[in-house]
Amino acid sequence: MQKIKEQDDLSLLIDLMPEKLKTYLQKHPRLLSLNEIVLDLGYKPEIRFDQEDIRLTDFDEVNFQDLEAIIQKIGKFNTDNRAGINRTLHRISAIKNREGRIIGITCRVGRAVVGTIDIIRDIVESNKNILFLGRPGIGKTTKLRETARVLANEFHKRVIVVDTSNEIAGEGDIPHPGIGLSRRMQVPSPDKQHAVMIEAVENHMPQVIIVDEIGTQEEAQAARTIAERGVQLIATAHGYSLENLIKNPTLSDLIGGIQSVILGDDEAKLRGTQKTVLERKNPPTFDILIEMPQKDQFLIYDDLARYVDNYLRGQFSQPEIRKREKDKIKIQKAKDLETPSEDPDLNLSQLHIFPFAISSDKLQKVIREINVPATIANSISAADIALTVPSQVKNNSKINKILEGRDMPLHVIKSNTISSITKFFIDFFQVDLDTKEEEKAVFEIENICAQVVKEKKPLEADPHNAYLRKLQHEIVEKYGLNSLSIGQTINRRLRVYPK
Repeated sequence: MQKIKEQDDLSLLIDLMPEKLKTYLQKHPRLLSLNEIVLDLGYKPEIRFDQEDIRLTDFDEVNFQDLEAIIQKIGKFNTDNRAGINRTLHRISAIKNREGRIIGITCRVGRAVVGTIDIIRDIVESNKNILFLGRPGIGKTTKLRETARVLANEFHKRVIVVDTSNEIAGEGDIPHPGIGLSRRMQVPSPDKQHAVMIEAVENHMPQVIIVDEIGTQEEAQAARTIAERGVQLIATAHGYSLENLIKNPTLSDLIGGIQSVILGDDEAKLRGTQKTVLERKNPPTFDILIEMPQKDQFLIYDDLARYVDNYLRGQFSQPEIRKREKDKIKIQKAKDLETPSEDPDLNLSQLHIFPFAISSDKLQKVIREINVPATIANSISAADIALTVPSQVKNNSKINKILEGRDMPLHVIKSNTISSITKFFIDFFQVDLDTKEEEKAVFEIENICAQVVKEKKPLEADPHNAYLRKLQHEIVEKYGLNSLSIGQTINRRLRVYPK
């Protein structure tokens, strides 16, 4: 496997700092893992590493003179309040007051990482359109930069990078060598990105176009135009997961667009669904979607159209999972979770559930997270049981008519909520929830909440099942904080954010 190497010009960024901070950073033992330097008027400087933020309490508070000295070395900020250093990937972002005066600066270290796409190199070489998703800072832009270099230098393709904020190829008229022989088109302001994307195709005959952060409907339409012209498109978009895109009306066109369709009575009865269903409108702009839940983990949705269609039908297919572990790449092949479990210790057969007035999204989420051998049936004829809520079991109700003449159990849960669905599965499959584990999860999240309130930074809990995570979410709410479930399957856990 190719060894990963980082290339940066960190000294150029350090040279911008006030003398005392500059000297401190130059001698810091963890300098090479530095991510950000934060200078806010009236506060002590802060330096940020991968897993830790450090407030420099021995330093004086930042004043206007400190900020002005840095600004004079940098020069002008553009319309999105960003600036850079020529031929580097470092980014300096400004916070301004109401009068437009800069009162805070965030200096983000930019690094070109050679070898970072070896884990997905076969996909990059496939000539397919690829979309990356993941939280900010996870490394999406780094992957785009290395992809541009590999395709231009090693495969001799005509690659154009549409660089909206100069994050991919750096500041200045000459691009950073991290993109190799790719050509770079700068964007005068963020609202012009879609126009530059089209200009790149029409004027410069590229074979590959690379774009960072597609976030508007115009950009989504421009992406479709590029794909339809036979140019390979590799991009990132706002969102963490495929589900985010499906539920985002602005960006859903990237995965084909979603429309509501009203079925006839016979068709609805044949499908075993309600009359109004969601369907994909068009072929997806992208052939492959890659989620990046962690820096060295990739969830690969090849044949994206199939995954979208399955999701809209209430089904779930696990994507291919690739993960770098030390010097090895571990690959877990994609699989359809509707098939019976291959776990030799699990003797229960797959339970096929027909939901009526129950959210398929919520049902599938609980099935996946609490890890029970169940799936959502495509039709009533393929189901083992039906599941509904009390309001749907009146005399002459639709569910009673659907089940008429069928020897099928009907289970009624309290409400169409995650907690009620979770309780049903716990009771049905006799899931053992250790009281001590519950107490431990509660104690853990209370400590985390107290830390978040004190330190004003996000923290993560240990992985737990869906039931325990729900308890933790409720405790986070009582503290007035925000929380989000992150990770996959057995690594699913809470991240708690300051309010």
